Amino acid sequence: MSISEYDKICEDIRKRILEVVSRNGGHLSSSLGAVELIVAMHAVFDPKSDPFIFDVSHQAYAHKLLTGRWESFDGLRRMGGISGFTRPSESETDYFVAGHSSTSISVAVGAAKAIALKGESRTPVVLIGDGAMSAGMVYEAMNELGDRKYPIVIIINDNEMSIAKPIGAISYYLSHIIASPFLQKIKAMLDNLLGSSETFRYLAKRFEESVRLITPGMLFEEMGLDYIGPVDGHSVNDMIATLRRAKEMRKPVVVHAQTIKGKGYEMAEGAMEHWHGVGPFDLESGKPLANASKKTATAIYADELLKLAERDKTVVGVTAAMPSGTGLDRLIERFPDRFWDVAIAEQHAVTSCAALAKEGMKPFCTIYSTFLQRGFDQIIHDAAIGELPVIFAIDRAGLVGGDGETHQGVFDVSYLRLIPNMVLFAPRDEESLRDAVRFAANLSRPCAFRYPRGAFYPHEIAPFKPFALGRAEWLRDGSDLLLIGYGNGAAKALAVWEILHCGGVEAGVLDLRFVKPIDWETIAAAAVRYKHFAVFSDSSKVGGVSGALMETLCTLGCKEVTITSFELPDLFLRQGEPHEIEISLGLGVEQIAKRLIDER
Repeated sequence: MSISEYDKICEDIRKRILEVVSRNGGHLSSSLGAVELIVAMHAVFDPKSDPFIFDVSHQAYAHKLLTGRWESFDGLRRMGGISGFTRPSESETDYFVAGHSSTSISVAVGAAKAIALKGESRTPVVLIGDGAMSAGMVYEAMNELGDRKYPIVIIINDNEMSIAKPIGAISYYLSHIIASPFLQKIKAMLDNLLGSSETFRYLAKRFEESVRLITPGMLFEEMGLDYIGPVDGHSVNDMIATLRRAKEMRKPVVVHAQTIKGKGYEMAEGAMEHWHGVGPFDLESGKPLANASKKTATAIYADELLKLAERDKTVVGVTAAMPSGTGLDRLIERFPDRFWDVAIAEQHAVTSCAALAKEGMKPFCTIYSTFLQRGFDQIIHDAAIGELPVIFAIDRAGLVGGDGETHQGVFDVSYLRLIPNMVLFAPRDEESLRDAVRFAANLSRPCAFRYPRGAFYPHEIAPFKPFALGRAEWLRDGSDLLLIGYGNGAAKALAVWEILHCGGVEAGVLDLRFVKPIDWETIAAAAVRYKHFAVFSDSSKVGGVSGALMETLCTLGCKEVTITSFELPDLFLRQGEPHEIEISLGLGVEQIAKRLIDER
């Protein structure tokens, strides 16, 4: 194709992305900014043989549109539609499941090892954002790659100049000259002719080191990777020429491409964090199509934490690259010396909070449920073993909607419940979330409380009683069966209770509140009155709330009680609105009520 034809393709792709994302929501600015990069990747490499590895893969919309999904793109992030991330089951050109940051170079190294063992000439090509370069896993992978020298092309999409600032035309010129085919051939020829000459080797080494000092690629060169850049990431011509050069070098090469996030949609261009992931919006005005009628749990948490921080100077906080998503942006702005965004480094976030707790601070480690998984070892080794009072505020717990299986926050109860010294509890509404923040600040050991994306489950609940360690709360009295809710599940249990009540079934309702330590006394008393427990929580059934109850009943010797779990099944749950997913699993309120009535 001619360059003008490539430019037309880029224009068409941007229009399609804007058309669909404005209707469905999704990752907008990152996808718009990577269009030319992805078109150039497809011009130089073959995605059916060369592994295309997208870090996080939230920027891969152009790749989907170029690989047979133009029409199905209408269903982006919707129930039964295509994923907002790469998914091999969706297309043979999607090499790897992705959704979390900073895994791509490790994947590429593993792929390159297998390709070498099989004697093939395929080339893994990585597209990674500059933000993902803040995670340690990237450098672990580059450390091995620099030693092994597998032929991999790594494109760094630098849309905020956070890797290194270009140093004018000289830097651009020299970095291209160093990697040019002409210079590479000259160097190879001279190596062969003068390989035994120590003088030549010394002079060549000094020249190359001098050039590196005035280029932004010194870090990569020192790690054993060749570097090309910075390159204009929105010039298809430059990107195609650069990628061809990198592919021909048959060694690990970093291509540093500079782009503008949100390119092609003026309102989203530049460092505009709120355009990274968006809900449906009006293309003309850029305004959201629907305003939230209820205050989100994130906003409630941030409000209360800010109030607490104003009263108590020992209250500090950390988030991992999600300041606005977790609400900590307001606290970072108000108290920049006490609240920090540590970038995509959940392991570091957890361990640094453990040291803050050791020094007498009250650290609120505020991370999404799905991302806190990345700091699991640090929670055990650095916080729990030392019984250090780190407070884990777990945002986006439960079903999260369009981001699908890599982002569903359904495992935190399971992976935290097994850790000694941990306290696990969950608020059910605004008032109890505010109290959870205050309660957590006064504990003397590590704790975690979870709350949902968006608003709490829409149901009115009786006035909240302040948290007391390991104590449940009765919400309704009954005789036929007991509905036990945890966190957001307490309101769902009450919604089911209403239907049962209208159907003549008299059920009790208990808000468990603590899954660790569990309220043994209340559960023992409930086992005397009720022989059937129904458990509600928007978390995984495996290792979850019902498991904790079964263990408790077993220890108490209560053999006559049966438990029905309405937690989430042992599956990776794909995208869809939370209520759609629940209904598809038979976990809608009406479905549950009907089942309980039918079983009477």
